[in-house]
Amino acid sequence: MTRRAHGFTLIEMAVAVLVLALLLGSIVVPLTTQVEQRKVSDTRRVLDEARDALIGFAAANGRFPCPASATSNGSESFAAGGSAANGNCSNFFDGFLPAAALGLAATDSQGYAVDGWGLVQNRIRYAVSSQTVNSITNPLTRTSGMSSAGMSNLAAAQFLYVCNSGVGVTAGSNCGTTVTLASNAMAVIYSVGPNAATGGTSAHEAENPNPNGGSADRIFVSRDWSTVTGSEFDDIATWIGTSPLFNRMIAAGQLP
Repeated sequence: MTRRAHGFTLIEMAVAVLVLALLLGSIVVPLTTQVEQRKVSDTRRVLDEARDALIGFAAANGRFPCPASATSNGSESFAAGGSAANGNCSNFFDGFLPAAALGLAATDSQGYAVDGWGLVQNRIRYAVSSQTVNSITNPLTRTSGMSSAGMSNLAAAQFLYVCNSGVGVTAGSNCGTTVTLASNAMAVIYSVGPNAATGGTSAHEAENPNPNGGSADRIFVSRDWSTVTGSEFDDIATWIGTSPLFNRMIAAGQLP
């Protein structure tokens, strides 16, 4: 008897391709997730290092550095006539981490620290309060400014606000009806996350200055990650309050 060789039918081939696609998808998606998680972890590490470096700078110099500008190559940027003596920064709220001034090793070719996504738009952002305390202007960025203002006055002052939402804030003033995570943040350090190039459209991201705008004032937002359109948020932030700073500055002899 003659035997006939049977090949795969179109339906069988389609099923096989579908199964293969599902198997590949189950491998690729976790890998993509792992890459993204690693970038988030790298970013948090950079922010922690930046926070420690800023506290160390304050302990050594009696002040915080001014934020870097887009043209200062990672060095602090003073306003016209500004200096460490008067602490007059060119921009207190919408600046970059002065990584070169802090001596951080991991910087881009222009002297700026970047987050895990590594684009120019992903340079680490840094804001420092310009709040007058005990009649001392720019006490946080001028030499001996914190010592002159006094620890008790600094501890009672309201500096930068960190809110858990951009909805309900009192513009330029405080967190309004939303939850206040901090009202005494002397400095805020943050990454604008993976959507830096395009930016989110949510009210939450709009409170943090970013490459696409954002309000440059004393209010910042830190909240859970979200990709929901209109409520997206992928910024990662940390801040420096009075207590950890005071401990280091007292030990260094900068306070009281």
